Amino acid sequence: MSKLFFGGMGACCLLLVAMLVVPVTSLAADAVKFGSIDVQKVLNESETGRKAKLDLEVLIKSKQSTIDEKGKAIEKLKADIEKQASVLSADAKKNKEEELEKSVREYQRLVQDSQVEIKKKEAELTETILKDIKELVEKTGETEGYALILEKGMIVYSNKGIDITDTILKKYDESKAKPAK
Repeated sequence: MSKLFFGGMGACCLLLVAMLVVPVTSLAADAVKFGSIDVQKVLNESETGRKAKLDLEVLIKSKQSTIDEKGKAIEKLKADIEKQASVLSADAKKNKEEELEKSVREYQRLVQDSQVEIKKKEAELTETILKDIKELVEKTGETEGYALILEKGMIVYSNKGIDITDTILKKYDESKAKPAK
């Protein structure tokens, strides 16, 4: 009787294992799509990314021009103080040196403010593009049946066939080329 019980129990276990393995093997038969994207490439090579980079360069040049002008004014003031040092009274010399110190502080503040403004503008431009890319990657993942899309910078190795960067880059440029509705 015990042989029959254990024999029946073995058959039940075998049946249970078979039921668990069949769905796994059928899942393995389904093609699971993975993708990777080089976000930095899309940022650098998309039309919007290139335009943002140009806008940022214009801002940097503008700020640098203002900083250079202020720097030249400081150098001129230093040179004037040195030239006139022997003929200036103590009070006049002190006033010129205070003026120079004030100009140097303003220069330093200008440099810091410019750096902050440039970083803020860069973050703003990048954030907008990244938001658009993320939405496009999600849409592409859903419509094209991807199970997982990873950022290329986090992948140690991948088959080149899963890289969808060029596809996303093309779709992104196309989406930005369409007139706003």
